[in-house]
Amino acid sequence: MRCLSKIRSLDLYSAERLFKFQVSECRCFSLSSLHPSAKIPEKPQTDARGIDPLFREIVEIIGTDNLRPRESPIGVPVSQETRVIAAGVREELPLGIGCVRQFADESIGLDYEKTLIPKDTRLATPDVNDVSPIVHKVTEIVRAENNVIPMEERLENLGIQFNSNVVENVLKRCFKVRNLAFRFFKWVQLRAGFHHTTGTYNTMIYIAGEAKEFDLVEKLVEEMENNSCPKDMKTWTILISHYGKAKLIGKALLVFEKMRKSDCTPDRTAFKIIIQSLCTARKAEIALEFYREMVLKDMVVDINLYKLLLNCLSRSGDFSAVRIVGEDMIKVSQIPENIVYSCLLKSFCISGSIGEALELIRELRNKMITLDSGSLEILVKGLCRADRIGDALEIVDIMRNNHILDGKVYGIIINGYLKRNEISKALELFSSIKESGHLPTASTYTELMQHLFWSNEYQRACELYEDMLVNRVEPDTVATMALVAGLIRHNHVSEAWEIFRNMKEKGIMVTQKSYSVFIRELCRASKTNEAFELLSEMWNSKINIGDGIFQLVISSLDKKGELEKAEKVKGMSRATKLCTQQDESIGLPATHQSLCGGSDMVFNAYEPQQLGQSVNSNQLQLCRTNVHLVQSLPEVYNNHDLQEVCNILSSSMKWCLMQEALEKCKIKFTPEHVLEVLHKCQKHGYAALHFFSWVGQQPGYRHNTETYNMGIKIAGCAKDYKHMRNLYHEMRRRGCLITSDTWTIMIMQYGRAGLTKIALKKFQEMKFDECKATRSMYKYLIIALCGRKGRKVDEAIKMFNEMIYTGFMPDKELIEIYLHCLCDEGKLSDARRCVESLCKGGFTIPLGYSLLIRALCRAGRLDKALALAEEIGEEWPNLDQYIYGSLVHGMLRERRLNEALAKVETMKQMGVYPTVHVYTSLITHFFKDKQVGKALEMFKKMMEQGCEPTIVTYSAFIRGYMNMGMVVDAWDLFHRISLKGPFPDFKAYSMFITCLCKIGRSEEALHLIHEMCDNGIFPSAVNFRTVFYGLNREGKQDLAHTVLQKKWALISNRKFLK
Repeated sequence: MRCLSKIRSLDLYSAERLFKFQVSECRCFSLSSLHPSAKIPEKPQTDARGIDPLFREIVEIIGTDNLRPRESPIGVPVSQETRVIAAGVREELPLGIGCVRQFADESIGLDYEKTLIPKDTRLATPDVNDVSPIVHKVTEIVRAENNVIPMEERLENLGIQFNSNVVENVLKRCFKVRNLAFRFFKWVQLRAGFHHTTGTYNTMIYIAGEAKEFDLVEKLVEEMENNSCPKDMKTWTILISHYGKAKLIGKALLVFEKMRKSDCTPDRTAFKIIIQSLCTARKAEIALEFYREMVLKDMVVDINLYKLLLNCLSRSGDFSAVRIVGEDMIKVSQIPENIVYSCLLKSFCISGSIGEALELIRELRNKMITLDSGSLEILVKGLCRADRIGDALEIVDIMRNNHILDGKVYGIIINGYLKRNEISKALELFSSIKESGHLPTASTYTELMQHLFWSNEYQRACELYEDMLVNRVEPDTVATMALVAGLIRHNHVSEAWEIFRNMKEKGIMVTQKSYSVFIRELCRASKTNEAFELLSEMWNSKINIGDGIFQLVISSLDKKGELEKAEKVKGMSRATKLCTQQDESIGLPATHQSLCGGSDMVFNAYEPQQLGQSVNSNQLQLCRTNVHLVQSLPEVYNNHDLQEVCNILSSSMKWCLMQEALEKCKIKFTPEHVLEVLHKCQKHGYAALHFFSWVGQQPGYRHNTETYNMGIKIAGCAKDYKHMRNLYHEMRRRGCLITSDTWTIMIMQYGRAGLTKIALKKFQEMKFDECKATRSMYKYLIIALCGRKGRKVDEAIKMFNEMIYTGFMPDKELIEIYLHCLCDEGKLSDARRCVESLCKGGFTIPLGYSLLIRALCRAGRLDKALALAEEIGEEWPNLDQYIYGSLVHGMLRERRLNEALAKVETMKQMGVYPTVHVYTSLITHFFKDKQVGKALEMFKKMMEQGCEPTIVTYSAFIRGYMNMGMVVDAWDLFHRISLKGPFPDFKAYSMFITCLCKIGRSEEALHLIHEMCDNGIFPSAVNFRTVFYGLNREGKQDLAHTVLQKKWALISNRKFLK
């Protein structure tokens, strides 16, 4: 099908093949046959040169009309007939969980179109009048916390007969605690005389889909089929909805086609969901094909779906299709013209098609349709989005003259200024709003506060919040969390906690997003213990915690050395995924099923009392089920199994022998087990990748996102980019969720190899796939672009600015690399602007400028660094303690020893003593001047002052000894650190190899190559080349050939195909 071929993200040939017949049926009916009058020729978007005259004409039209105030929520009057239609729509779309927020543009404040998932596709809220004592009692037990007696035992003691109605209602009440819901689901399945029905399966599938546990979803569907449990319309629509929301469009289309072939004929709800999914994924052409079929089948299309489709088509640039759908709204659905034209105008503005929007207003004038304030508000939003604030202000003036202006419209202009980072103009307009008697909205206050905090204007931001309270503008959750984030960024953590607690006391609902914002800011401020406390509170409140938050807290705790707490958070993270680690219990005979799978592997590392509030006792009791329920409780894996597999993969056997050994082990593999094996054996790439392929073909096993990511990482580290791409495409074909981590791994692997052009291409593919970039993704891409190999400075600057604009604050490591690259390339003004921007965003001035001065020194621009230090030092006298090490290093590189020593003495008088890095720089300098005695004297001083030498210090000695011809001393020192530490790293080995080859001792360097491999450090191509050339120069060609053989063997042992 033509439109399907344009979807790059769908690698499912079967999906295309299945839909060819369907679409060919639709195409035999042209839209002109449906609407003879709808033959509107497609015209190109009005270009920028044509917009200005058109805008002047529109301003004159609007200025001469008598404008009406807003008469309906969308800016146009609604007829009684339309109200009846809308009422019917509302009946079909009751409030409940599972709301889907359709796309609009957050950055300019456009109103979101909220489309609720139809009743048949969501988990219906339990009937509030259902006071069944059995349901309430069972629910209380399933959701209970801090009970010594396991859930299963308490349920058994109830002595009641479970039926499908009770089970379904209990599951509906437990959808927020999905791991407990799944335990109950599996436990009741083992009850004598009980069989799950379509209703209970639908509810469990819905819960799993909401958690994006698609492996579990597929297992439940498979179990339904094995148990001959029929799928009804609700089953199909739940599947389509959740695949669509996860943007697994290929899966959603396949499910829709399977539904066609089943006994269930797709109804209006099914069509609506598939169109919603396609529009959200911006697959306009396919969405239009389904819409056509929907019209041909005389199905009612509600106004929310029309709006969604119009926005999607407008974004794709298919304006003729937008007009045709508009004709359908008028002629087929009989929606009043005013409403239709307002929807068209909004779709053009959302897509930034200002020319089309102005053309539409001119058409309305010709049809004698008067615009109201709602329509003008839409136009103002669109103009601000197109960065035409001056034009938007002209419309605002007209609205003011007609007395139809309110604070919301002013807020749109303020948002436009803030988007340009023109905070002074935004504040000036904000003041004029208050003077004119209009009250700013809560969102306007919030956006201004956020930008003031970001600009390091803490006091003004707090004053703005006080002004908000004085004017009785009730702060919502977003405003309150903006204040909390600002307080933390300016080190007022206790005040932030007070605001957060008060928010809860006032009854403001604390959402998952609120907790996530607070935790992110605490981690950014290195308040890891408080972040852990808040995460525990979130856990105990049974609020779903995203994997990103878990990983952020774990990473922060690891950096602080809080390993015990990090393990506890890992336990929480694994507990939320218990439903996918059930040791393949789904579909097994009852006598072999396990209710808990590997849950004890999550918690057996520590005692319950050590957890405090972080993990509740329900999870701790997860494996203590009664022995009469099941015959055995197998673990997901144990350490013996893990070690056995690792021993096989790390052996020197051929793969066929490894495979035989693995098959003899009789281990039931799980994704968690496979992930751990891959992690431990990633240095044995050949064996690990073959194991990955082999285990994926085992009955009852399916790879998940984490195992695929690890496989992709192993292939990328071995520079086996072909197999890395194959794994990515296989992952997509099998419907496995492609996460930002997947893209980050691929981008990082290409970047490390200097293949920055491909890395950038992957980044753009990721954006096309509508996956959000993360801070790690930006970091690794920018580091690659700043590297010596494949350096692209302009692209690095662009990415760094994009990272800041997106709201991600770079860490110290990234800033150091980025500034060094800019200084190295002579882009000093860009480096200065970067530091100024970072200081406005929360970095302290001494830290920011110390990083810049260090970069200047490393780039050999010492005079620039000294001038900058003098300039900034007048305002910040304590700057010297941050930068003197960098200055000393720069002076020594330029042979300005006396200045360096004078600087060291000056700092000593100020109470700042030399660091290990300063001593190492001095030792390196003395060795360059062949002053071994002074180097040893400096080392003695260093030890006396308690400075512990690093591997860099010892490397300086080894290099110095080699340059002085003291080879025996160099080897003695190298052997000493190899035994006692600090152990040689890749750089130390590389330096020593180069020094040995330079003086004709390449055979000794060859031994170092073997030692590197034995210690798990992979020699680089440069290391092999240095030793190979050295041996050839020394006339040792046979040994040189063994170097090549070693290199080839190492490469082949890391790649999938030898």
